[in-house]
Amino acid sequence: MKKSNRIIYWIPRILCILAILFISKFALDSFTPGLTIWQQLGAFFIHLIPSYILLALLIIAWKWEYIGGIIFIVIGLGFSPIIFIHNYNMNHSVWMSLGIILAITVPFVIVGVLFIVSHFKKKKNLQKTNH
Repeated sequence: MKKSNRIIYWIPRILCILAILFISKFALDSFTPGLTIWQQLGAFFIHLIPSYILLALLIIAWKWEYIGGIIFIVIGLGFSPIIFIHNYNMNHSVWMSLGIILAITVPFVIVGVLFIVSHFKKKKNLQKTNH
Protein backbone atom coordinates (compact mmCIF):
# COMPACT_ATOMS: atom_id res chain seq x y z
CA MET A 1 0.00 0.00 0.00
CA LYS A 2 1.35 3.42 -0.96
CA LYS A 3 2.02 5.97 1.78
CA SER A 4 -0.81 8.26 0.62
CA ASN A 5 -3.23 5.32 0.68
CA ARG A 6 -2.15 4.38 4.20
CA ILE A 7 -2.70 7.96 5.35
CA ILE A 8 -6.18 8.06 3.80
CA TYR A 9 -6.89 4.69 5.43
CA TRP A 10 -5.79 5.67 8.96
CA ILE A 11 -6.89 9.32 9.29
CA PRO A 12 -10.65 8.64 9.66
CA ARG A 13 -9.99 5.81 12.11
CA ILE A 14 -7.69 7.88 14.30
CA LEU A 15 -9.97 10.93 14.19
CA CYS A 16 -12.96 8.78 15.11
CA ILE A 17 -11.13 7.25 18.08
CA LEU A 18 -10.13 10.75 19.25
CA ALA A 19 -13.70 12.02 18.84
CA ILE A 20 -15.08 9.06 20.80
CA LEU A 21 -12.54 9.70 23.57
CA PHE A 22 -13.63 13.35 23.61
CA ILE A 23 -17.30 12.34 23.93
CA SER A 24 -16.37 9.81 26.63
CA LYS A 25 -14.78 12.58 28.68
CA PHE A 26 -18.24 13.96 29.41
CA ALA A 27 -19.10 10.78 31.33
CA LEU A 28 -16.70 11.88 34.06
CA ASP A 29 -19.33 14.29 35.39
CA SER A 30 -21.10 11.27 36.87
CA PHE A 31 -18.56 11.22 39.70
CA THR A 32 -20.17 13.47 42.29
CA PRO A 33 -19.76 13.61 46.04
CA GLY A 34 -22.54 12.19 48.14
CA LEU A 35 -23.09 9.04 46.09
CA THR A 36 -21.66 5.63 46.82
CA ILE A 37 -18.89 4.34 44.58
CA TRP A 38 -21.33 1.83 43.06
CA GLN A 39 -23.84 4.56 42.23
CA GLN A 40 -21.07 6.65 40.67
CA LEU A 41 -19.75 3.71 38.62
CA GLY A 42 -23.26 2.83 37.48
CA ALA A 43 -23.88 6.41 36.39
CA PHE A 44 -20.46 6.47 34.69
CA PHE A 45 -21.19 3.38 32.60
CA ILE A 46 -24.63 4.70 31.68
CA HIS A 47 -23.07 8.01 30.58
CA LEU A 48 -20.71 5.99 28.37
CA ILE A 49 -23.57 4.47 26.32
CA PRO A 50 -23.09 6.99 23.44
CA SER A 51 -19.41 6.05 23.35
CA TYR A 52 -20.28 2.34 23.19
CA ILE A 53 -22.61 3.01 20.27
CA LEU A 54 -20.01 5.13 18.48
CA LEU A 55 -17.40 2.43 19.06
CA ALA A 56 -19.72 -0.18 17.53
CA LEU A 57 -20.24 2.12 14.53
CA LEU A 58 -16.49 2.55 14.21
CA ILE A 59 -16.11 -1.22 14.05
CA ILE A 60 -18.72 -1.31 11.26
CA ALA A 61 -16.99 1.54 9.41
CA TRP A 62 -13.63 -0.16 9.80
CA LYS A 63 -14.93 -3.17 7.89
CA TRP A 64 -17.38 -1.46 5.52
CA GLU A 65 -16.05 2.05 4.95
CA TYR A 66 -18.78 3.28 2.64
CA ILE A 67 -21.66 2.22 4.91
CA GLY A 68 -19.83 3.43 8.01
CA GLY A 69 -19.10 6.76 6.35
CA ILE A 70 -22.75 7.28 5.55
CA ILE A 71 -23.75 6.34 9.11
CA PHE A 72 -21.28 8.81 10.64
CA ILE A 73 -22.44 11.61 8.33
CA VAL A 74 -26.09 10.93 9.18
CA ILE A 75 -25.32 10.81 12.91
CA GLY A 76 -23.30 14.03 12.79
CA LEU A 77 -25.89 15.92 10.77
CA GLY A 78 -28.85 14.35 12.55
CA PHE A 79 -27.70 15.20 16.05
CA SER A 80 -26.54 18.73 15.18
CA PRO A 81 -29.97 20.40 15.48
CA ILE A 82 -30.81 18.44 18.63
CA ILE A 83 -27.56 19.39 20.34
CA PHE A 84 -27.84 22.99 19.10
CA ILE A 85 -31.37 23.42 20.47
CA HIS A 86 -30.47 21.78 23.78
CA ASN A 87 -27.43 24.00 24.26
CA TYR A 88 -29.20 27.14 23.05
CA ASN A 89 -31.95 26.55 25.63
CA MET A 90 -29.25 26.28 28.32
CA ASN A 91 -27.00 29.20 27.40
CA HIS A 92 -29.12 31.37 25.01
CA SER A 93 -26.10 32.00 22.80
CA VAL A 94 -26.12 31.12 19.13
CA TRP A 95 -22.33 31.38 18.86
CA MET A 96 -21.63 29.20 21.87
CA SER A 97 -24.13 26.62 20.63
CA LEU A 98 -22.49 26.65 17.18
CA GLY A 99 -19.11 26.16 18.85
CA ILE A 100 -20.45 23.15 20.71
CA ILE A 101 -21.79 21.72 17.44
CA LEU A 102 -18.37 22.31 15.90
CA ALA A 103 -16.71 20.37 18.71
CA ILE A 104 -19.18 17.50 19.10
CA THR A 105 -20.92 16.62 15.82
CA VAL A 106 -18.81 18.07 13.00
CA PRO A 107 -15.88 15.70 13.71
CA PHE A 108 -18.18 12.75 13.01
CA VAL A 109 -19.32 14.29 9.71
CA ILE A 110 -15.67 14.76 8.75
CA VAL A 111 -14.89 11.17 9.77
CA GLY A 112 -17.80 9.94 7.63
CA VAL A 113 -16.58 11.86 4.60
CA LEU A 114 -13.05 10.53 5.12
CA PHE A 115 -14.31 6.94 5.36
CA ILE A 116 -16.13 7.38 2.05
CA VAL A 117 -13.03 8.94 0.45
CA SER A 118 -10.97 6.00 1.71
CA HIS A 119 -13.50 3.56 0.26
CA PHE A 120 -13.37 5.12 -3.21
CA LYS A 121 -9.60 5.48 -3.11
CA LYS A 122 -9.26 1.79 -2.26
CA LYS A 123 -11.77 0.86 -4.97
CA LYS A 124 -9.86 2.94 -7.54
CA ASN A 125 -6.57 1.28 -6.59
CA LEU A 126 -8.12 -2.18 -6.93
CA GLN A 127 -9.35 -1.33 -10.42
CA LYS A 128 -5.87 -0.13 -11.39
CA THR A 129 -4.24 -3.35 -10.18
CA ASN A 130 -6.79 -5.50 -12.04
CA HIS A 131 -6.06 -3.78 -15.36
